[in-house]
Amino acid sequence: MKFLASQIAELLSGKVEGNPNAEVSNVAKIEEGAPGMLSFLANPKYTQYIYTTKSSVVIVNDSFVAKAPISATLIRVPDAYASFAKLLAIYDQISQEKTGVSSLAFVSASAKCGENIYLGEFAFVGENVTIGNNVKIYPQVYVGDNSVIGDGTTLYPGVKLYRNTVIGKNCTLHAGVVLGGDGFGFAPQPDGHYDKIPQVGNVLVDDNVEIGANTTIDRATMGSTHIHKGVKLDNLIMVAHNVEIGENTAMAAMTGVSGSTHIGKNCIVGGQTGFVGHLHIADRTSFGAQSGVMGNIKEPGLSFMGTPAIPYRQFLHSSVRFKQLEEMSNRLNELEKKLAQLENEK
Repeated sequence: MKFLASQIAELLSGKVEGNPNAEVSNVAKIEEGAPGMLSFLANPKYTQYIYTTKSSVVIVNDSFVAKAPISATLIRVPDAYASFAKLLAIYDQISQEKTGVSSLAFVSASAKCGENIYLGEFAFVGENVTIGNNVKIYPQVYVGDNSVIGDGTTLYPGVKLYRNTVIGKNCTLHAGVVLGGDGFGFAPQPDGHYDKIPQVGNVLVDDNVEIGANTTIDRATMGSTHIHKGVKLDNLIMVAHNVEIGENTAMAAMTGVSGSTHIGKNCIVGGQTGFVGHLHIADRTSFGAQSGVMGNIKEPGLSFMGTPAIPYRQFLHSSVRFKQLEEMSNRLNELEKKLAQLENEK
């Protein structure tokens, strides 16, 4: 797809400075630009590249003042970064427009499908499934019996939804996501073996949630494992049974949340963080990468790091001491030697 500078400016409510008929068909970093590419300049550190870029069109802030000739056509907007992000979203939406049901997909007779859906090759839709309008289900997706998928949701290749999974509107599930697998529930027996505890609940995902590739969310033992609206989960995250994650909380990759832990709203969780089970985490709590969370956090808005997780500033002070341990150990050994010498001289 090709776009003119004038068309882009109209979408962004910007002003063209240069050739309004300049064509672009792809995007590139300003330092890696080429003819037919669209770039943007928002960070002053990259200003030098606007004078050498080969990109045909560059989005800049209204406040930008050129200090040398520029070959590219400029589009001036109040916020170049925000405008470029908006443009990428529009481009992404256009480039992924797909509709129609493949003849190689299977849809159960009892399933209800909305309008303008896409169902790719070898996708499977089980009994009594409800699929909303404008839903995209890519090849090799499995949608288990009695599941519900809200309007505008996209399931990328290889997503697996076990029975009774409910997904809200405008969600995105990336390749390999598994929702509704059995929670890790086993009862130890006197002879040492484990009896499996049936997991009869489901997974409930609210509107506007994005779940990264190969993330897994277990079904509840009873009730629902609940992912509230606006939550953003990175790749390779494991969420256990009966967990609740509050609105607009974001988690980075390789985080693990043990069973029945409740995480509040607007929390930020760094990569490789681990939560033990049955915790309650207050709203707006932040965790640095590789935190080990082992206790409840009742006061909202605090930051933690380390294992066991401690307040962030306390962790920074402690990390200084970590670096000094060898020196402190050597000094202690010297003091012990001197003390022993003094005792021997008595």
